[in-house]
Amino acid sequence: MATRGERGVSRVLEKLEASVNAGQYYEAHQMYRTLYFRYLSQKKYKDLFKLLYEGSMLLLKRDQLGSGADLAILLIDVLTKSETKPSEEWIEKIANLFELMHSGIPERDTFLTNAVKWSMDSTKKGHPLLHQKIAEIYWKEKRYPVAHKHFLHSNNGTVYANMLIELQSTRGLKAEIDLFIAQAVLQILCLKNIQMARETFKNYTSSHPSIKNDTGPPYKYPLLNFLWFLLQSIEQKNTVQFEILRKCYDISLSRDSNYSDYLDNIGRVWFGIDNRKNNKNENSMFGGLLKTIIGDLDSSDDETDNQNSRPTAPELD
Repeated sequence: MATRGERGVSRVLEKLEASVNAGQYYEAHQMYRTLYFRYLSQKKYKDLFKLLYEGSMLLLKRDQLGSGADLAILLIDVLTKSETKPSEEWIEKIANLFELMHSGIPERDTFLTNAVKWSMDSTKKGHPLLHQKIAEIYWKEKRYPVAHKHFLHSNNGTVYANMLIELQSTRGLKAEIDLFIAQAVLQILCLKNIQMARETFKNYTSSHPSIKNDTGPPYKYPLLNFLWFLLQSIEQKNTVQFEILRKCYDISLSRDSNYSDYLDNIGRVWFGIDNRKNNKNENSMFGGLLKTIIGDLDSSDDETDNQNSRPTAPELD
């Protein structure tokens, strides 16, 4: 049975919904904000969660993007102040709100930044499930570079591999099949996630239409063989094999100038090999984010929506 407070909130929500349905968007938005400050001062967090989430969803579905996003940002603020821990339920709700926001409004980026900060733990990377949900939304919008960025911080190599397969099949050259997965696996390994790297590699090679019938290892693509041996070396903590691999596959690895930086970092984090050069920016290795392969598809929403030609592929040796 609903409490008196719950019945009161339900009545308020009904009145606000009626205002929105009547087209009184500005008035409704101001009332939501007034109740936000009132409930926050009283620490009525449960009421605020319901008020702000349902209000934001309602306004966003009526294309009141600025007002809806504003309430969504306030919702993240309440989650933070109430010290609510990330959960599957809340991550799903955050993803629902994010998907309803138009990619062109600046509040969307603010909402996402605040949501990721709220979900951070001691690793300061944000919750993996949140990154996965956001990546899937960007993927649906065909914004591959930002989807890639969030997939890297998720733990789902299977879904990530599916996006890579779509991306390579629709925007890449046949000669680039191994480059797409090599870039991804090396970056994941730099982030110290061997399980996701292995899962991404396994699903890509077993599901890609041009590879799945290849009974590798060994594979017909040298880089795929290198990645398979690399993963084995890391799991076995075999430093000698790692160094030999770099020399044996030097020609294949020279196809992308970033690979050397990735492997130097992998040598440090997995094998304790310090190959750092003076004044070397360790973060520069992540600057490409697939740009060496697909170009900057995400420079603007208009460019993404209107781009009909395939991006320029890299020069291959």
